[in-house]
Amino acid sequence: MAFVLANSLRFHVQRLPAAATEAAGTAAAPAETAATATAADRPVVVFLHGLVVDNLSSFYCPLAVPAARAGNEAVLYDLRGHGRTERPATGYDSRTAVRDLVALLGALGLARRPVHLVGNSHGATLALHAALARPDLVAGLTLLEPPLSGAWVENMVDTLSAAALSLEDSPVPAELLSLRLRKAANLTAIADGLLNRTSLIDDMAASRPFTPADYERLRCPALIVCGEHSELVPGARELARHAPRAVIEILPGLGHDVLKESSGVLRKSVLAHLDATAGASTARTAQAGALVR
Repeated sequence: MAFVLANSLRFHVQRLPAAATEAAGTAAAPAETAATATAADRPVVVFLHGLVVDNLSSFYCPLAVPAARAGNEAVLYDLRGHGRTERPATGYDSRTAVRDLVALLGALGLARRPVHLVGNSHGATLALHAALARPDLVAGLTLLEPPLSGAWVENMVDTLSAAALSLEDSPVPAELLSLRLRKAANLTAIADGLLNRTSLIDDMAASRPFTPADYERLRCPALIVCGEHSELVPGARELARHAPRAVIEILPGLGHDVLKESSGVLRKSVLAHLDATAGASTARTAQAGALVR
């Protein structure tokens, strides 16, 4: 466990080193296999979790540890106000989230390394915002159940507003503690703090939905994963239609929570996408070096 000061905020961060050996079994295209991606060459994989009761731990076993074992350096962190990261009253908009990410990478000494962002649910929208704002920094995206439509944002704002009312001055956290349900009590207290004592709901309500023009500006490779029964599939398909290098994978029989419900299938797809992205990045670097020489 580590705490890192970035953008005037204390972030809870976990950093997993890449395996000592080179990643094997790359899924790169034949034209890209001439350049082997070592750990130093590969983009750093950064994980962005979902809203309110989520935190970095949801990625740890399903994806982060396997990614590190496959030769990728991995960084996980609790978003602003979530988990063990500090909870300021304001700054829960996407622009501030991108500034948080860039500042954190700088504080970790990774400002000059390309990154591959893996985002789940709300974290996927933040990853997409970062890729659009900093195409120089983001080498690839993996978006799990990205909520992209304005209708989803409206529904989520309504849901969070109702949850905020139910938690305000609620005795539930104290009751959970009395029953020695410490984890549940902590998550309930975090949700209460975020929903009733920060600008998170207002910042979400003020957010601008993505447009096809935004998707057309996305230049890095992107893997989009959704459950077959997820209400977010139409928005994900629209992103895949308009983004030049995006592909979509629909997991049969699943709903919104693909990260928890399909870890084996998901892990295979994500690791293959990381290898392909790393291979392409290494090939471009080699080509650029040849031109310089």
